[in-house]
Amino acid sequence: MEIYTSFIFFLFGTIFGSFFMVVGIRLPQKISFSNERSKCPACHYQLAWYDNIPILSYLLLKGHCRKCRYSISYLYPLTEATTGFLFTLCYWHAATPTEVLLSLLFISLLILIIITDLYYMVIPNKLLALFLFAFILVRLIEPLNPWWDSVAGALTGFLIIFIVILWNKEAMGAGDMKLMAVLGVVLGFSHIITTFLLACISGAVIGIVLLRFSIIQRNKPFPFGPFIALGALLSYFSGDILIHWYLNLFT
Repeated sequence: MEIYTSFIFFLFGTIFGSFFMVVGIRLPQKISFSNERSKCPACHYQLAWYDNIPILSYLLLKGHCRKCRYSISYLYPLTEATTGFLFTLCYWHAATPTEVLLSLLFISLLILIIITDLYYMVIPNKLLALFLFAFILVRLIEPLNPWWDSVAGALTGFLIIFIVILWNKEAMGAGDMKLMAVLGVVLGFSHIITTFLLACISGAVIGIVLLRFSIIQRNKPFPFGPFIALGALLSYFSGDILIHWYLNLFT
């Protein structure tokens, strides 16, 4: 039964991952994603349903458009597989149905933010407002202990990036600031701080590697949202373990 349920979560995760790619690419451009069918950006071939099967279609088509052989970004199957894995992890990690719902919403926001920030270096306000409303509703049903930890997390997340922006306007943007505030509602005070530290560490390490291989250029804008998302994921699923490990280093 556990294996079957896990497979269902993975399957739905891949489907939602495919949908998130569409939303993430179209929303910043204000293109409708509700009634506009997917098509090849090169030859405008309208994709059939069998061209949109998560992961499988990419493999069968060998990463190319069926008609013109235009190369399809590997980010599509990667996003689908990652979302499927994370949805399954939500099922295994959450203790209550409400927490499962919160976890799925949390993952959904992070995946969408990674896509929009990677493609356009934008974190849409509409997404943040929608998920903030959803997070507050769920936290009213199943609050953190103590309940005001969500408020403290939101304020702390906002203020951390606000101070960074005051110190250096080029370092981060207002989108990062608002994202941290929204994530703080879910994570609380200690875990939003952990999120920021992990985001900075991962951003520094990956940034050095990308510079080394000339994938990015020094003093050029680079999206920080994906690193916040990575830090938030690690903090949400392993934050208590990481905090406990860190504190033990000094005891």
